[in-house]
Amino acid sequence: MESKGHLILLGYGDVGKSIVDTLYGSPFRFVVVDANEKVFENVDFEHLVGNGADEDILIAAGVKTASFVFVALNDDTNVIFATLISRNLNPELIIVARANSVKSIEKIYKAGADYVGSLSIVAGQMLAKMTANCMGKSCRIDEDIMLYEGIEIEKCRVDKGSPLDDRSIEELDLEGRIGCTIVGIERGKIVITAIKKQTTVRAGDIIAVVGSSKQILEFKEKYAN
Repeated sequence: MESKGHLILLGYGDVGKSIVDTLYGSPFRFVVVDANEKVFENVDFEHLVGNGADEDILIAAGVKTASFVFVALNDDTNVIFATLISRNLNPELIIVARANSVKSIEKIYKAGADYVGSLSIVAGQMLAKMTANCMGKSCRIDEDIMLYEGIEIEKCRVDKGSPLDDRSIEELDLEGRIGCTIVGIERGKIVITAIKKQTTVRAGDIIAVVGSSKQILEFKEKYAN
């Protein structure tokens, strides 16, 4: 684990497996951590049995020299601890986390995550594909994101005077009003993935919105026309 630039995946459940499916065969070196030894039967990738929220396990996985950590644990308390410990051990690390509850998103950000996905059904492959094209704090959103079970992603340009223009994520409250979520903002050559309540949408931005087919339709009717 001495070489720099590898990826660490904490949790090998449904989301973790979708991440591995995307990364497997790619040029990225990765190691998977899970407390359940049985999930690693008949696998041929690097893995480590242990609690992903344990400092010693994270060190053994090479967190101090890693470039990315995906936190896909099933308990948000563990997600928060794993994020906090990883950030303390490696301040330059890019941390992508899956929140099991919307209520935990802000806490996970405060623990040090760069991006928190609140839709577990799409988080795995979406986050892996987003990361596959970037090696810094900002990255391009992959145009071809495969989503599941009626979940869609809509990209929408924000025009001046739009009801989205100059509004913060908290003010828009798309999640509360419609149920969909802004997961990325393309601003010029930069894509912002650390979406927080105070993040403001501006004219000229291209926003990426994730939700069910019905939610995306309602979003387009209210905001994209």
